[in-house]
Amino acid sequence: MFIETERLMLKPLAASDLDAQHALWSQEPVYRHITGKPMDRETVWLRLLRDIGHWQVFGFGTWSVRLKDTDKHIGVMGIFDYKRTIDPPLDAFETGWVFDSAYHGQGYASEALKAALAYADDTLNLPKTQCAVAPENEASLNLALKHGYKPLRECLFHGQPTFILERLRAI
Repeated sequence: MFIETERLMLKPLAASDLDAQHALWSQEPVYRHITGKPMDRETVWLRLLRDIGHWQVFGFGTWSVRLKDTDKHIGVMGIFDYKRTIDPPLDAFETGWVFDSAYHGQGYASEALKAALAYADDTLNLPKTQCAVAPENEASLNLALKHGYKPLRECLFHGQPTFILERLRAI
């Protein structure tokens, strides 16, 4: 499933995205709030295989976000269920995003999230989505709030404080 916006093309992640994904997960501004350390190539490969498999199981998942005019991979945006070890467990599909630090602050994440949420609402008819954000990740918190997410609860995920936010389907 491809999604096109004014400046972006969202394409399902593919094995050919490994190098771009490894470069992305090696950037400190990217991993700081998520893993706390860079990911090695093997870990990125396993993560990529998980995301590709999600498309096979559910028919949707995580997209490679690319600049429309150059086809450059600048990040990822997804709708997924990773069965996270969060207590209590999430009860909806998640949205999540990660963008190359060179493209932060230019509205690309907002543009991609808007498109992904329209897909969740209009095509998947999901009643709600949730997202997990580190409390200190102000940019992602602001992005989620801008797109209708509301704070639901705080929990621990892998021992780290995490905010869970929820967005009800737009009608």
